[in-house]
Amino acid sequence: MFYVDVRSSKPIYEQIKDQIKEGIIKGIFLPGDKLPSVRELSTLLTINPNTVSKAYQELEREKTIETLRGRGTYIAENYRPQLDKERLQEIKELLRRVVVEAHYLGLDQVEVEEMLNQLYTEFGGSGNGNRS
Repeated sequence: MFYVDVRSSKPIYEQIKDQIKEGIIKGIFLPGDKLPSVRELSTLLTINPNTVSKAYQELEREKTIETLRGRGTYIAENYRPQLDKERLQEIKELLRRVVVEAHYLGLDQVEVEEMLNQLYTEFGGSGNGNRS
C-alpha cells in the first residue's frame, strides 16, 4: 500500500499523509484500523523514521489518526473531514493550474468536469454533490 517517489518534488512525509488519506477515502483503512509503527513503516519504505513520524504527527494534528501510548497508531474512530481554509486555498491554486494546463491542451470545461467526475467515482464519492 505504501510507496514513496524519491524523485518527486513533493516531500516524502506528504506522500505518506496523502496515501493514508486516500486509503481512508477508498475504504482501505477503516476507523480503528491499526497503522504500521513508525519504525515498521520507515523500514518498509527505507526512509528515516523522523519522516514517518512527521507524517503521523500532522495526521494526528488533523485528527485523522490517533496514537495510543504502548498500543500503536490507529485511524481515528471519529474521523470526519474538516474544512481548512488554508488547504482550501491550496486546492483552488492547484485547480487554477489544472484549468490553465487543460486550456493549453485544448480541453474544454465539459472534458475537465468529466475527468473530475471520474476521479470522484474512483474514490467512491459523487462528482456532483454539494457542500453543506
